Amino acid sequence: MFFETIQNQFKNQLPFVAYRKPNSFELKVFFQKNDTVHYVENYDEVGFVFAPFDDSHKSVLIPLEFSDKIETSYNAKDVLKSNNIDYTFNKEDKEQHIQLVEKGINSIKNNVFQKVVLSRMEAVTFSEFNLINIFKNLLNKYPLAFVYCWYHPKIGLWLGATPETLMKIEGNQFSMMSLAGTQEYKETLNVLWEEKEQKEQQIVTDFITESLEPLVENLKVSEVETVKAGNLVHLKTIIKANLKLETFHLKHILPVLHPTPAVCGMPKSEAKMFILKNESYNREFYTGYLGELNFETKMNSKSSKRNIENRAYTITKKSTQLYVNLRCMQIKNNMALIYVGGGITEASNAEKEWEETVSKSKVIKNIL
Repeated sequence: MFFETIQNQFKNQLPFVAYRKPNSFELKVFFQKNDTVHYVENYDEVGFVFAPFDDSHKSVLIPLEFSDKIETSYNAKDVLKSNNIDYTFNKEDKEQHIQLVEKGINSIKNNVFQKVVLSRMEAVTFSEFNLINIFKNLLNKYPLAFVYCWYHPKIGLWLGATPETLMKIEGNQFSMMSLAGTQEYKETLNVLWEEKEQKEQQIVTDFITESLEPLVENLKVSEVETVKAGNLVHLKTIIKANLKLETFHLKHILPVLHPTPAVCGMPKSEAKMFILKNESYNREFYTGYLGELNFETKMNSKSSKRNIENRAYTITKKSTQLYVNLRCMQIKNNMALIYVGGGITEASNAEKEWEETVSKSKVIKNIL
């Protein structure tokens, strides 16, 4: 019944978002009541935000006040059988991506930037498209990811299973993930990381901590660890801090942090300019961010008093949980447009970078 309701909303060409957070059985969906396009204006809004890579364009909002909300529990099952997917690659696409990476490496050697994230788009044609089957396959295959299905008739249909948190804010508690470096998972997390991958991840971590310093207190950086995401492994660091509430506002912090070096490069403005000029397509919402904006969350009081009134007392706080839009695809004209990329440093090898995008494309192809 839950998935039928999603299918009906889609058939009626009305906006919705359905999603499940990492390590959760709770599935949420917001059905917008009309097909108006709402945008985020000042980040005081409440709803589900869907932001593009290029922050000169506005972020789209499915507002809580104009939507019906449904929640259900969902246990992962076997991946459903679907279309046969062709894993061969177009020679021209490969040559084009290798040339792009080599151009990026030359720009790094010429001190234009330290790092740049370069991507490509791959189109897979459907013999038959079934929205619910694809969404269920994502839910079933990637329980550790933020899995979503987002639709607006005036913008498009997007699905994904992203391993990367952009930020979580609860009251004045702030946390953010630094995720970079990629290898194929080979039945172990005991991975030997090359200097190129370690440096790439450190660039992301340093950018985040330096950007946050004026806005936070008690900044803490975790040890680097290897984590699994689908058929891949990455290097991950968690950054935690307390926000200075007197100076903090989302409209100030998001432009500073997005897009991070994990999806753009360093320095940000030079890398972004190179991407917009040299990638042969528009990323749109790929490497943007998405998630809950200014939701109310209730927390139990830590009062030590023993009377019933205090034990029942709860504190309501604003909560924002945003994820980077990776491992995603857009459905368009009976095709799945799959978006994949990788971080380029001076030590990058163009052939290996191509192979990394092939590995990442399999994450989505596995569920089609």
